[in-house]
Amino acid sequence: MTAGPRTASITRETSESRIELSLDLDGTGTSDIQTSVPFYDHLLTAFAKHSLTDLTVRASGDTHIDVHHTVEDTGIVLGQAIRQALGDKSGIARFGDATVPLDDALVQSVVDISGRPYLAHTGEPAGFEFHLIGGHFTGSMVRHVFEAIAYNAALTVHVRVLGGRDPHHIAEAEFKSFARAFRQAKAFDAAVSGVPSTKGAL
Repeated sequence: MTAGPRTASITRETSESRIELSLDLDGTGTSDIQTSVPFYDHLLTAFAKHSLTDLTVRASGDTHIDVHHTVEDTGIVLGQAIRQALGDKSGIARFGDATVPLDDALVQSVVDISGRPYLAHTGEPAGFEFHLIGGHFTGSMVRHVFEAIAYNAALTVHVRVLGGRDPHHIAEAEFKSFARAFRQAKAFDAAVSGVPSTKGAL
């Protein structure tokens, strides 16, 4: 098992946003999230709760133009923090798979803490990307966030929307299923000795 706490704190500032984020991968799912984008706060709170990751976020940006920059940049920093906190990945399960319902929505997510960034994201219904959830969060941002996390955390992530009608439910189920799969993948496995890869590194 990795020695020491699996934590990270990162601040990232550009002309478009300022993100302060800290996390503990071995937490209880507590969160304190203020991104200035209410529905995104809701999604990140769900991620923290269901992945058992303690997460604190303070984000602000040019949301008077669009929420895009603040949302995507927060995903970038979350991915960077996950990668940093994972350390050498010794003793982890590495793989996780979860299928999660939310009323009409059903989503499967599979996570491999592989060191190889990749996202396969399918199944959102036609028009989902154009829908304004809560009047401010476009459905297209869901994929952007998963891209930002996967590429910056060096995760292989497959998200498949298997069904759903309500955009709020679909987006939330995507985050919850990803969270549950990530929870499995980051967990320590007593049967694993060292890094779970034939290459000896992830």
